[in-house]
Amino acid sequence: MLDAGRLKEGLRTQARGLGEAAAGPDPSARVPTCPEWTLRDLVGHVGQAHRWATHLVRTGATDVLNTLPATAPDDPADWPGWLRDGAEELIGAFDANPDGTVDHPLLGTWPTILWLRRMAHETAVHHADAALAAGTPFAVAPDLAADAITEFLGLLTTVTAAEHKPELAELRGTGETLCLRPAEPSLPGWLITRTPDGPVWEDRAAEADMTVTGPVRDLLLVFARRLAPDDAPDVKVAGDAALLDHWLAHTAV
Repeated sequence: MLDAGRLKEGLRTQARGLGEAAAGPDPSARVPTCPEWTLRDLVGHVGQAHRWATHLVRTGATDVLNTLPATAPDDPADWPGWLRDGAEELIGAFDANPDGTVDHPLLGTWPTILWLRRMAHETAVHHADAALAAGTPFAVAPDLAADAITEFLGLLTTVTAAEHKPELAELRGTGETLCLRPAEPSLPGWLITRTPDGPVWEDRAAEADMTVTGPVRDLLLVFARRLAPDDAPDVKVAGDAALLDHWLAHTAV
């Protein structure tokens, strides 16, 4: 996992990128990768998520929330500053309690740094949503993208994940393997094995029934269901592509 300083830097960068991407187009424009949302809804969701996370880091506990308010400032010109302020409030709450914990009914007791991490990666993926809607480039540093994939796999494979999202139970298997192989040589990759008890994963690339290879930015977007493999010219799928299709069909979290 990245350290706190790097996560704070990543949160700030991605919040800024999201604000800049979203503030230009029509605020009522639909977001193709979140088709039920407009750009205004997207910005509202992220900004409110930052403020919710700030509250739980300060209080040390939270209830299960299926939805968050999605209220953003009326003027899109105010969105970048509002997102920046929400990110800074969360960073300030973490800095005031870096060794604290938060009790969650499903996730258990998490150190506060994991909520900083959660919001950094939530913001990065939604920055991608805004950029795709606005037709602007999306950039994320390789180490942040890799940590987002690691966190995503960790969340999908928690003991209580299938209780909260029953569709994840479909990821159980009989030893089928999926590999994510980043193009960046400094990154080890990920090997996922579908077991009868659910998927497990390792920080390494290896021979597998299905392998996805490409820049880690694109691997993140594919596994976050923001980019179809066929639409990513630098992504190559080898082996049993049906395993990838099945995985993506059951990980809409």
